[in-house]
This record gives sequence, structure tokens and C-alpha cells, in this order.
Amino acid sequence: MREVGKPGREEGRHARDDGRRAREERPRGRAAGGRGDGEAGSGSPEVVDAGVMVDGESGGAWDDGLIARRVTAESEQAAVVEARGHNAPPAAPLAYDGPLRSRLDALRELIGLSRTRLDSRTLAEAGQVLDEAAARRRLSGQHTVVAIAGATGSGKSQLFNALAGVTISETGVRRPTTAAPIACSWSDGSASLIERLGIPPRLRRRPLQSAESEAQLRGLVLVDLPDHDSAAVQHREHVDRILALVDAVIWVVDPEKYADAMLHERYLRPMAGHAEVMFIVLNQIDRLPGEAAEQVLDDLRRLLDEDGIALGEYGEPGATVLALSALTGDGIGELRESLGQFVAERGAPARRIAADVDAAAWRLRPVYATGRRTGLSEDARDDFAARLADSVGATAAGEAAERAWLRNANRACGTPWLRLWRWYQDRREPVTGRLPLRTQADEEATARQQVEQAVRTLADRASAGLPAPWAQAVREAAVRGSQGLPEALDELTARAGLPPGKPPRPGWWPAAVLAQASMTLLQIVGGAWLVGQIVGVMAPNLGVPVLLMVLGIIGGPLVEWSCRMAARGPARRYGVEAERRLREAAAGCGRARVLDPVAAELLRYREVREQYGRVVGVG
Repeated sequence: MREVGKPGREEGRHARDDGRRAREERPRGRAAGGRGDGEAGSGSPEVVDAGVMVDGESGGAWDDGLIARRVTAESEQAAVVEARGHNAPPAAPLAYDGPLRSRLDALRELIGLSRTRLDSRTLAEAGQVLDEAAARRRLSGQHTVVAIAGATGSGKSQLFNALAGVTISETGVRRPTTAAPIACSWSDGSASLIERLGIPPRLRRRPLQSAESEAQLRGLVLVDLPDHDSAAVQHREHVDRILALVDAVIWVVDPEKYADAMLHERYLRPMAGHAEVMFIVLNQIDRLPGEAAEQVLDDLRRLLDEDGIALGEYGEPGATVLALSALTGDGIGELRESLGQFVAERGAPARRIAADVDAAAWRLRPVYATGRRTGLSEDARDDFAARLADSVGATAAGEAAERAWLRNANRACGTPWLRLWRWYQDRREPVTGRLPLRTQADEEATARQQVEQAVRTLADRASAGLPAPWAQAVREAAVRGSQGLPEALDELTARAGLPPGKPPRPGWWPAAVLAQASMTLLQIVGGAWLVGQIVGVMAPNLGVPVLLMVLGIIGGPLVEWSCRMAARGPARRYGVEAERRLREAAAGCGRARVLDPVAAELLRYREVREQYGRVVGVG
């Protein structure tokens, strides 16, 4: 018997040494993976110890005693590292519905149209939303990632363990207790989602193996975050990073810190648009006597309402607000049921992305939306063209053309004696006193100032009501177009001005000239006849020559006056046509150089405004 038992004692001694070494290594496992790792690994050493003691002392298998029951219970409740997830087939990717896809496409188009007008910092958040939406869409659509966040001492890790049904995340009075995020998945195929959160395999767990729990929370990936108010900067960075990636958040508050300013101002208020993917849980109600829990819960709802968070009451979409005690289990079932229904809908990822798009659109609103009517009206265009026409002297040119036409008509149809007199008066008039009041340089400077003033007025009217970046772009386009505009207007004026030579003559001019010549001939004939009678060459007869002279003298001015009256209409039309050509030339130059670039900027803004409307779900 001693010989038989001796090998058993040797094996028992070696086994106890192995068990002692395993127990000594256990704290390192806890430090690396939290208390969950220690719990998960604590079953094996104890089983070895128990088996060795029985084999060494009695040489047979131990019966179902106290140690056996304890080891069996701990083995069943231990959190298991998700090893099966690596071998599980990949889950079906997430699919966005039509409206959300349309909004994401509009946001992508909006960013593309705005890159040359807005700085990259302004568009960074919108670009990040697109990147995260694309990354989430490639991952599992059968899982919902929910983070549990809260302040120091709020009991979020305790709630995490209560939902998992086993101690996974370490709890205690030491602060901060949770140093790194821990993930717990209720089904396989979630490895890629957890990897996206940056959680290493050693911090991934599985809940208590229960058919009821797996059926109720299938598809849930629960993440226990460090304290958002932790003194360690790295902990807060973990919280901020993961909150931007998860599909939903469970905010855990306690009766002491539920009104904490940091929580409301830094997290809840900025995330008010994500109310549909938020759970607000008032924990530790076991510490509140009587109706105090309801009073605190009502005050919490009031604060959430002030933060702008819609509450999902009476069937309306919004945040779910619950009161529970993770310590006693009171209210855990209600949270589990709400969470299970929430996960079963499979809509949290899309709602989270939609809320992110809403938040990005709201922050971009100042650079896209305006409450005023924008654009260039016809009055602004006409005023700009009129100012340019004034700068090239279109009105004065038209009046000069009209006067030239009248002067040509007078010269053609006037009496020879009056034209001779006018020629003599022009010859006798001194040159001094006829110099222009303004030199050519002064006129050019005045015209340049008029053009610059016209461009500034147009830019101000075109940019009125636009957001600052687009208003600046419109002004810059107008300024670029105004460079060289005065010189271009001068060149066009020279080409579109009065044609060289005399103005064209109407068809009635030959008849008027013939009539005027006839009147002059009558005067000459009558005068010669009278002279002939005076010198005795012709027989005396005063009536006929005097009549001829009177007809010629009266008829000449009468023909000239009639021609002047008849010439007013054609002269005016000639002047108007000359003014019109100058105005059209000036307007065409201004349109090509200034109006078209400004209109292009306004059209670009109209396009981005339409895309922004699609992003926010309008139009």
C-alpha cells in the first residue's frame, strides 16, 4: 500500500506546486485583463487543487461536496474570452435605407463643392461623419454596440456586470476602477466591431451562458467605459474616442452627480440630437428612501429637457429614462427588456449615423444657411449696366450723335446765305475760350472711379445676406473681374462709337436740297431780272422779278425750317441708336468680366444650398 501510494503523493506534490504557481500568476492576469480575467482563470487552479487533494488522500474521484459545487458554479459563471468569434462566419454588413443614403451622398457632394470656398477645419467634422458612416456600413449589421458611460462612483461597472450576469468589470472603492474599456458580446461575429473600437482581445468577454439571456440580448455588444470625469487624461480620451464610434450609449448617473455640470455641458447637451440612441439610467435608487427616487427621477427629466434631449415617453422617439439599482437588481429586468427590444430593431447604427449627420449639418448651418433672399436682382443688373454706360459717356455720345445729324441736315438743307454766314462767324470766333473744362486725363480718372464704384456696389448687393465665406468669394470674383475693365470699356467704346464720316442721309434729303436750290435759283433769277431792268437791258416789269425774289427769300428759310422739323425724328433715332450701341457694349463687357463670375459664384452657392437642404432632410 505504501508503494502504491507513494507515486500518488509524488503526483500530488507536483500538482500542488503547479496549483501554487497558478495562484501566484493569478494577480498578473487580473492586472492585465481586469477582475474578469482573474475570475475566468480562477476555476482551473481550484479544480486542480481539489482533484489532487482527493486523489492524494483517498486515491479516488471526489463526490459532489461543497468544493465541487463551488467550482462548478464558478466555472459556469466565469466570463469567457471570445475565442469563438474569430472562427465565426462574418455577419452581414449594415445597410442604410434610401433617405439616409441620399443624405450621405448629399453631404459628400456638399463637401466636394465647398472645398475651394471653406477651410478644411470647417469641413473636418462632416468628412469624419462620412468616413465613420462608410466604416460602419462595412461592418456587421446584426450587432448593436452600446457603451456604458458614467462618472466616478456612479456604478456603471456594477450595472455592466449585472447585465452580463457575471463579474466581468472590476468594481470597488478605488478610483478610478475601470482603467480601460471592456467589451462583452452576446453573439459571435462582432470581432470586427470591437476591433474598430480599439479594444484588444484580452479585454473581450462573453456573458453568462444562458439561453434566455442570449435570446433576449442577441446581437448586443456592451462596452464598459472608464469614468468620463477621471483624473487620468488617458481615461477621458478613451471615453471621447469610443463615444464617437458606438451605436448607442447608456448614461449611468447616481443621486449625487446626476446634475453634474460636466456631464450635462460636455456630453448630454452636445449629444441632444442623439436622444434616440441614448439610455439615461438613474442608478443606486436603493440609497433613496420613500418617494425620493421618483423626485430625483423627475428632476433628472427636467434637466434633460433643458439640455434639449427628447424623452421617449408616450410612444414618442427619444431617450429612455429608467431608475434602477445594480446592487439589488431592482429595475435591471426592465432595462434588459428595453435594451433587448432596442437591439432587436437593428436600427441603432443607422439612427446614430443620421444623428451624426444632423449634428454636422447644424454646425455647418452658419456657412450655408441664411434667412435672407440672396442673388442678383434685375434691378441690380440694370443699375450696374447703367453705371458702366455712364462711365463711357453713352448718354453724352447719343446726344452728340443727335446734334451731328441735325447739323448735317442743316448744312445740307439750309440756305446758302445762312450757311455762308455761319462759316464766316466760325472763322471770326477766337480760339481762346473754347478749351474744354476737363482734360482727357481728368475724364479718364473720373471714368475709372465710376467703374470701381459700380463694381463695389454690385459686389455689395450680390453678397448681401450670404454667409461670410460665400460673400467673400462673390466680392473676390467681382474684384478680379474689375481688373482691366476701364481699359476694355475704352476699347469697346472706340469700336462701338459713331461710325467715321458723315451721318447717313434719309431719302427725302435730295428733294429738300433740290427745293432749296430752286428757292436760291428763284432769288438769283429775280435779282438778275431786276438788275437787267435797272441797266435797261430788259423791259421794265417789277412784278415778276420781285415775286420771284420774294418766293426765293421766303421759301429758302421755309424749306430749311421744314427740313429741321423733319430731321428731329431721324436725328433722335440716330442718337438713341448710338447710345444703345455704347450701352450694349459696356453692358456686354461688364457682364463678361464681372457679372458672369459673380453669377457663377451665386450659382455655386445655390447648388451647395440645395445639397445642404438634402443633408438636413429638406427638399
